[in-house]
Amino acid sequence: MLPSALADLIEFHAPLSVVQREQGGATTLLTPGVNVLALNATFLPGDVTGVNLRDVQDWHEGQGLPPLVAWAGGEVPAGLKVQEVARVRVGDWAGQPNPPDASVVVEQVGRLHLSAWAGALCAAHGTPGWAAGLARQLAGPLEAAAGAFALLMAYRNGQPVGSLLWQARGAGGAAHLWGAADAGVGAALLNAAAGLGEDLTVTLPAAVEWDGPFLHAVTDIRYGLLVPALGAPTQRR
Repeated sequence: MLPSALADLIEFHAPLSVVQREQGGATTLLTPGVNVLALNATFLPGDVTGVNLRDVQDWHEGQGLPPLVAWAGGEVPAGLKVQEVARVRVGDWAGQPNPPDASVVVEQVGRLHLSAWAGALCAAHGTPGWAAGLARQLAGPLEAAAGAFALLMAYRNGQPVGSLLWQARGAGGAAHLWGAADAGVGAALLNAAAGLGEDLTVTLPAAVEWDGPFLHAVTDIRYGLLVPALGAPTQRR
């Protein structure tokens, strides 16, 4: 069984992905043409002895994608050989009562603004060239799941500085896909998302500026590339 934080990420990203696959307790999401880690990863249980890791690697590479895996916790599961590439945290966002940057305005936008939304998100992550592909990929799933997701955009002095995708979860919600020009913008986006429901589960960077009482029930999530048995780590293609 997957840890609850990984299951939460899958619940959010699976409707947005192209391929979903389960094998030996692991779940794979693949979305060629999109550079979102959680949309192109195999999520691993704490015990990987039942997972055919060679098959996972072959499956990723057969789709033209690197063998990216994700696991929960600070320690690499026994038997897993990886080159770590990213760390994030998943937890419950309690909100900040005093926004750190009052100049940031957050608005909910419709799907007609998806290109601008994707542009703001990718620009915030320093990957503007991926915006068009992300918008194309999300267009269909968001239309099919109308009402299940909401697009938020942040502006400072009239200029877009971040965006966030919110998913409805009963009386609450989740926000695992977002980008912000700085921490002040990020807090404004997350506060706005928290206002859409009674509670909010989020993904946050591992950076220290996100440490604080506004985050609870935190689980560390790490992403890494599977290391082939006879060589250096497989490189991103």
